[in-house]
Amino acid sequence: MIRSILAIAALLTSFGVAAKTCELSIDGNDQMKYSVAELKIDADCTEVKLTLNHTGKLAKNVMGHNWVLTNTADVQALASDGMKAGAASDYLPADDARVLAHTKLIGGGESDTITFSTAGLTAGGDYSFFCSFPGHWAVMKGKFVFG
Repeated sequence: MIRSILAIAALLTSFGVAAKTCELSIDGNDQMKYSVAELKIDADCTEVKLTLNHTGKLAKNVMGHNWVLTNTADVQALASDGMKAGAASDYLPADDARVLAHTKLIGGGESDTITFSTAGLTAGGDYSFFCSFPGHWAVMKGKFVFG
């Protein structure tokens, strides 16, 4: 598997297609707000490195936040299913294809950084991000623009 990935990377590089990592950062606070309502990356980004910072002081079990990327049409149903999944799974259903990327659930003063591929995203697609902690998704959400 690793040899296949390295071979593909070498092949892409030989054709002038290089990986481009785009970095994003977003904060969540104790007032159930993200610092931005839109995150945007260019279509030439092959992967995203995203950092979620919890700038509040409250513990994860009281005011935990995560960052979940999905198709906009799936936000409400995914949030509902996540609530049923419970805290032990960071309020996300296990192995759910609707989850395109996500951070772990964090509490005040904590941060989490993830890196994910844009290979499954479509430039101009309708994507949203939200916090799956119960009740937060209705106000802690935004648009993710790719392209």
